[in-house]
Amino acid sequence: MQTAELESLLKHHFGYDAFRPLQREIIDAVLDGRDALALLPTGGGKSLCYQLPALASNGVTLVISPLIALMKDQVDGLRANGIAATFLNSTLDASEAAACYDGLDRGAYRLLYVSPERAVMPSFLARMSRWNVERIAVDEAHCVSEWGHDFRPEYRRLHDVRERLPGTPVLALTATATTRVREDIERFLRLDDPRRFVGSFNRPNLTYRVFEKRDALKQLLSWCTARPSESGIIYAQSRNSAEELARKLVAAGIPARPYHAGLTAAQRARNQELFIRDEIRVICATVAFGMGINKPNVRYVVHYDVPKSIEGYYQETGRAGRDGLPSECVLFFNGGDAAKQRHFIRQIEDPEEREQADRLLRKMLDFAAEPHCRRASLLRYFGEEPGEGSTCGNCDNCLNPPDEIDATIPARKLLSCIYRIRAHSGFSCGAHHLVDVLLGNATDKVQAWGHDRLSTFGIGTEFGKDDWLALISDLLRRGYIEEGEHRTLQLASEGMAALRDERAIVYTRPRFLKKSAKRTRGSREAVESLSYEDALFERLRVLRKGLADEQGVPPYVIFSDATLRELSGRKPKTLQDFRATSGVGDVKLERYGEAFLAEITAYDAARTA
Repeated sequence: MQTAELESLLKHHFGYDAFRPLQREIIDAVLDGRDALALLPTGGGKSLCYQLPALASNGVTLVISPLIALMKDQVDGLRANGIAATFLNSTLDASEAAACYDGLDRGAYRLLYVSPERAVMPSFLARMSRWNVERIAVDEAHCVSEWGHDFRPEYRRLHDVRERLPGTPVLALTATATTRVREDIERFLRLDDPRRFVGSFNRPNLTYRVFEKRDALKQLLSWCTARPSESGIIYAQSRNSAEELARKLVAAGIPARPYHAGLTAAQRARNQELFIRDEIRVICATVAFGMGINKPNVRYVVHYDVPKSIEGYYQETGRAGRDGLPSECVLFFNGGDAAKQRHFIRQIEDPEEREQADRLLRKMLDFAAEPHCRRASLLRYFGEEPGEGSTCGNCDNCLNPPDEIDATIPARKLLSCIYRIRAHSGFSCGAHHLVDVLLGNATDKVQAWGHDRLSTFGIGTEFGKDDWLALISDLLRRGYIEEGEHRTLQLASEGMAALRDERAIVYTRPRFLKKSAKRTRGSREAVESLSYEDALFERLRVLRKGLADEQGVPPYVIFSDATLRELSGRKPKTLQDFRATSGVGDVKLERYGEAFLAEITAYDAARTA
């Protein structure tokens, strides 16, 4: 198909004037009938790589997706753009499924979304042969590999689909995949001499930050209350933690809900629905439970606990800022998290699995303690050189380079103090007691246990309490010390070796989250005090929400925040000018153009009166 024809389809249905990097090349391979593997970052436009070819063909594009909760949203978005699409999954009742099958038999749809479990059912495979399936798109293809961060064994049965449709090209798509995972994707999906496309893993609109975890709940509440009108995802390690965080946020006046595998399917679906429709602002999810969110205006992702791997971290932070607008990724971390994760890893029985988990965790911990550009560190992990310059200018280390100091002597004092307390008392103590001894604080416990008579009592006055606690955190991360029962500290073999060999130790002073000035965007008074563009943007968001509620779809199905931002900046006066806005296709122009133009005109008149 000629470039002009594809660009016409792109603008007519999706409202875009140009392709993103690699999209055109992938689409060409798909239209040529080639198998292909596409690695594009979250928010990089993977879906368009099979949606546009579906519009340029007469048959059905079968899309296999692991996330049942997202299928309706994706189909709603396609229908809003005038594209005939449907889905088949367990949320449909018998009559709805029958109507869907009837439409497929009549050739009424261009795209069909199904889960991997549905795709390999014999009854489905038998009916599928009648639908003129022209291509198969396998989304989240890393799920086929046990070395991926979200292994789904059902993916390994997808070759059954290929056997029923011999010669039908397959497009495998993923946002993150190491070399080993890519090889698994090609092998298990039986890709035939595939074209390979690897996009940049760089997400320049995301700001990466790591804060030393100290009174984490207070830190989290400070972060979220400073952003009362912004959508965010908070990842926690346990179901109980996700539940507690949601309750605390609600108590602080922030609409939030939990999302984890312990909830019923109906509860998860309801909470996700509230989130994507902007009825609540924050969702608290377990890291272990893969949460698919097709919500482009997530303005921040917070990791309350350290992730198990960089792959998981990258995938989860990638859910922020999918509309291309500035968004923030925050990790609260201390060495206690590292010790906790290592404890879990030691419980893994299979040696190979245990070694793999430990390797992934070490890479993640190195990233958390990275003193240089975090973006460059992420890119190199995925095999991509960051390009010119050693700083990105949009992570905490680039914006405010950390202090690195020679902590060899303080670290030896700390390790020696842990050793002497154990030798003197026969038991270990926690971090705060240890710091009291180093600072010479003669507390009741210090005196009762005789620790004021140790040679290490009062030898640590060169550091304050915060620096001692942060150094303890750092040495926990490195494995020099370990946490025992009741969070007591003891020397690890690495710590003994560091004392014996007099190793040099460099300490990077961590950052602490300072109380942020509250952002009050959202109230009528706040809107009046905003700049012209921000105030108009808020008015357009209100209009969008009303239209979305009337139609029973998420607000982003109407227009993305990026489109509203452009509208509030350009302030178009005519439908022709309105159509020039990115994200405005012909169908949306016809449905919503007049309403948004009227709102812009009315607001402009009110402000200039």
